[in-house]
Amino acid sequence: MTSAWPARLSPNASAVLAQLRPEVREMVRDVLDIASRQPWGWPQWDPTDSEGQSLRRADVGPLTVVYFVNEPRTHLYVLDIVWVG
Repeated sequence: MTSAWPARLSPNASAVLAQLRPEVREMVRDVLDIASRQPWGWPQWDPTDSEGQSLRRADVGPLTVVYFVNEPRTHLYVLDIVWVG
């Protein structure tokens, strides 16, 4: 049984995810689960951008997940996944 992802993935993020090892995909899922419960808990992508408060990045070791907080619908939209491992 496959559980639903806690965020919506862009086509680019989906393509990156498909190429990752299963344990890294699970790490991405865990990070997104945390971010979905506390989306403002991760730092802003560019702190100097006063209009970009909804664009966040979740960094855990060699993994970075860049996501957008869609406030009216309370969804996360993943723009990119970067794995440097």
